[in-house]
Amino acid sequence: MSILHFLSIPLLILAATLAPVYWALPEGLSLVRSGGIVLGWAGCGLLVASLLLMLREPRLALWLGGLERMYRYHHWVGMAAYVSLLAHPLFLAADAWPENRLLAWQTLSPFNQGWPVWLGWLSLLLLMAGLALTFEKRIAYRLWRWLHISLGLAVLLGLLHLIWLGIDEPVWPILALSTAFLGWRIVREDFGLAALPYTVKTATPVTDNLIEITLQPLLDRVAIAPGQFVLVAFFAGPTFKGCGEIHPFTVSAVGADGNLSIGVKALGDCTRKIQSIEPGVMARVHGAFGNFLAERPASPQLWIAGGIGITPFLGQLRAGALNQPTLLVYLFRTEADAAFVEEIRGLAANDPKLSFRAIATGDEAPDPQLFLPDAATLASSDCYLCGPPGMVSALRQALKTRGMGARHIHFENFEFR
Repeated sequence: MSILHFLSIPLLILAATLAPVYWALPEGLSLVRSGGIVLGWAGCGLLVASLLLMLREPRLALWLGGLERMYRYHHWVGMAAYVSLLAHPLFLAADAWPENRLLAWQTLSPFNQGWPVWLGWLSLLLLMAGLALTFEKRIAYRLWRWLHISLGLAVLLGLLHLIWLGIDEPVWPILALSTAFLGWRIVREDFGLAALPYTVKTATPVTDNLIEITLQPLLDRVAIAPGQFVLVAFFAGPTFKGCGEIHPFTVSAVGADGNLSIGVKALGDCTRKIQSIEPGVMARVHGAFGNFLAERPASPQLWIAGGIGITPFLGQLRAGALNQPTLLVYLFRTEADAAFVEEIRGLAANDPKLSFRAIATGDEAPDPQLFLPDAATLASSDCYLCGPPGMVSALRQALKTRGMGARHIHFENFEFR
């Protein structure tokens, strides 16, 4: 990742936070009250940055270093905004506390100040509920997605709280930006305006719980490179009941005719339904995203895949012969879960630069000592990881223990909750 990409999101957050603070910087007030005002405006700026970081736009994601990186910062910034906004009324009350405790309570209580303060507290409660949902994995994805997007309502209510208090500047520009970002996300992405129409050409079972789907464009095609991923929603067919939820899927093959293939593993309600999909089903495809395997250095490569994490590597192998000596280690629980193994063995037999190891791990966590090269070999290599978050985290630690620097370890998560 270039230094520009590395700094892009932190600089964006810094600008969004400092701009309203500078605009509304208080003068002649006590330190505590000034701190409360600064925290309130900083929280507003952080929320605007958080709304921008939840947009799923390929060009924006490319500029900011990837969609997964944007979502990670989106969560952190949202948390920081909530803490800042929660501290805002507490600081204002603390300013009055030493001299008049009743006034301190009245500063916080909506019963004394009416709708302006009611709106502020309602905004904070909605933010609190939204943050709690961020850590809740048992909610159905479709419900979680709409509840999470409703956090935008909390932002708008918080800004209306300020307008009702008679504070017009810089609230109106912030309100305009927040409304634009939220509307952009809902209309272009959640309602599918930015997606392109495709149809299912073939649906081929690979294992008992994994299917490879080839999608054919109906009009324009998505511009995509091997190793990238797309967001796809499938609709109802003659017998297929449909699954309109938008999910990320890594592209396992890119055809010269614009067709693209994705591997779908049954991991949730929607992906289990997709196992019974049929040719002719309509789909909408948005993307492409990710730079996981782009611009790889000339050094030897170590690729480690776990489960469905094999798909970006498979897409790269299907695209043509490799330019670097590469060892691909594929981890799976049992032989029944080993997708594409025979095809990859055939590709390795025809490409002298590709070595392939397939390892059945069972239900236990894989032991890195069984397949990681020694420290001397790793010192001259770059490693690419794709698989379950727990596996990726454990392997990153094991590689660092063997002396591999963080800039030589590349990975990409596809968890957007």
